[in-house]
Amino acid sequence: MNPQKPYYAVIFTSLKTPGDEGYAEMAEEMETLARKQPGFLDVESAREGVGITVSYWESLEAIANWKAQLDHRQAQKQGRERWYSWYKVRVCLVEREYEFNK
Repeated sequence: MNPQKPYYAVIFTSLKTPGDEGYAEMAEEMETLARKQPGFLDVESAREGVGITVSYWESLEAIANWKAQLDHRQAQKQGRERWYSWYKVRVCLVEREYEFNK
């Protein structure tokens, strides 16, 4: 990923409830759907205790459209009811980045 800056990062940090109950399948579905959304750039995710998913977007409008997307809204509702004991969402403007690659 090498998007033109600035761009936006949505950081979703969460604690899951015990068990899966369809969580992995829904997470995969949502990633596939997000990748089809206008303005989507990329996603990175890790889960070991605390889950962190960072999705990258071209604009605040693209983020708002994703948040309002009907299937995503249904997944959000299920997340609150079934899968998460806590979560936090942060929306950040990425103005600069760098990396190390050996």
